Amino acid sequence: MYKYNGLLVHQSQDEQGILEIIEEKGVRSLHFGSSPKQSSMLLDEPNRLYSPYARAMMAWQLFKEKPEKLLMIGLGGGILAKYYLYHFPKCLIKAVEYRKTVVKIARSHFGLPLDPRLKVIIDDGGQYIRKKSRQQTDLHDLLIIDAFDQKGLAEPVKQQAFFDDCKNLLSEDGILVVNLWSTDKSLFEEIAWYLGRSFNWRVLFLPVRKRGNIIGFAFSENMPQITVKQLKTRAAQLENQYQIEFPKFIRDFKRHNREIFNQAIR
Repeated sequence: MYKYNGLLVHQSQDEQGILEIIEEKGVRSLHFGSSPKQSSMLLDEPNRLYSPYARAMMAWQLFKEKPEKLLMIGLGGGILAKYYLYHFPKCLIKAVEYRKTVVKIARSHFGLPLDPRLKVIIDDGGQYIRKKSRQQTDLHDLLIIDAFDQKGLAEPVKQQAFFDDCKNLLSEDGILVVNLWSTDKSLFEEIAWYLGRSFNWRVLFLPVRKRGNIIGFAFSENMPQITVKQLKTRAAQLENQYQIEFPKFIRDFKRHNREIFNQAIR
């Protein structure tokens, strides 16, 4: 059976709705009962980041060395979690996913391994962030938010309090990375305002070329100072190491953040 221009290889349903896996031209994708792809993986190169938005979410590497403690809100197909396990062997990862069925699919169809460095928590991401923020006993140097449902961006991400709580969970030099959807301009502007207020406008936005995603980056107060020259040198090194278009990210950062670029990176 064909669906969304590809071969339907799996379909199931839980209390939150339909989950489908589609294969097309060597790419396996997870869908939540609609055409937008939640996760995509190259079948021949499962440890490579295929989706442009997933590669753009790695642009934090321009500003920070390898992470030690990572918190992910939204697991999806587990593509990013698997990538971190593969490339950052000393990184400890917590991933919060609302749907238990999604975790099962990440393991059965996208190769997410059972690994002692990865702890998967079945919980509402917003509630988890709020609870941990009150405790402030477990800080992270990288917090990645990629939380969508069949309707779009998850509801907790649309609230000022959510980003205030996220800031409380970051270390002094931590970075928050959030995947946003730009087609709803008013919602994007609202969330951009929330990010700015929570992080004292130390924020940058990276539109994903030819896609509807915009990746937001927010920085804690004590992020190490870095110059544009250092960024360019680091981008070339990272591109060679990871085969990700880091030099393009710098150009897009400067183009789309003219007024706040220097403020954000000092």
